[in-house]
Formats: sequence, C-alpha cells, structure tokens
Amino acid sequence: MAMKAALSASLAAGLLLAVLSCGKKDAAGKAAELEKQFQESLTGVALAGHFTMGKGQNLREEKYTIEKVSKLKDGLWLFHARLQYGGRDVTLPLPLPVEWAGDTPVIHLTDLSIPGVGVYTARVMIYRGHYAGYWSGKGAGGHLFGRIVKQ
Repeated sequence: MAMKAALSASLAAGLLLAVLSCGKKDAAGKAAELEKQFQESLTGVALAGHFTMGKGQNLREEKYTIEKVSKLKDGLWLFHARLQYGGRDVTLPLPLPVEWAGDTPVIHLTDLSIPGVGVYTARVMIYRGHYAGYWSGKGAGGHLFGRIVKQ
C-alpha cells in the first residue's frame, strides 16, 4: 500500500510540474507575441493627436513620427522618432522603458532629458491603434491622446 501511495504522489507531482512548465511556456509565448505586435504596430507610423497644457487650455496638435521600434533588453525599447510639436522638429533615437499592464504596453519615462527638447516625464498607453496618457515638463503638463496612423 505504501508503495502505491508513493507512486500516486510521484505521478501527481510529475503531472503538476508538467502543467506548470506548460503555463510558463504559454506565458513566454504570449509575451513574445505581444512584443511582436507592439513592434509592428509602432513601425512606420505617426502618432497624430492632441495634447493639453495646464488647466483650461485649448487642445494643441502634436505629431510623432516613428520610423521603427526595436526591443533592446530588460523592458527597454529603442524608438527612432521624429518629434513635432510647439514649433519644434527633432529626429533622434530614444531608448524608452515599456511596461505591460496585461496585454497593454505603457511607455514610461521619468525626468528624461531629451537632447534639443527638454526634460520630460510621461506615461503613454498604446492600445488598438490609439494612444493616451499624461505628460509633464518644465513648468507644464497635461494629457495627450490620438490615433496611430500607418505611413
């Protein structure tokens, strides 16, 4: 009887390990698929929309052209972007952290110094062809939102 119980426990443990390892493979596969979709959805696009500045301010237009996005490591992505807003027009590579809220990527930067532009903090969510978020810079801040348009 003791041998039968030990064999049953061993089989149960083996089955549990198999199920858990499949879950890890599925999660890794899902993460890789989400990252691939993110990269494809932000390559050769323009983020075209609006931003606010402070309380009661009118909407202002903004446009960010993204040539391509590629994963570097540890949640860091390289954005080859052209920033056009407020009379500025700058093209540069930007290494930016991206974190995931379930299946939704969120670009985040905190007090990032962007050459020729300034120091900014932002949280920008990307989802189904749209973007939305919060930004702040020297003495100003507000919301931003718009569509992601393939070029």
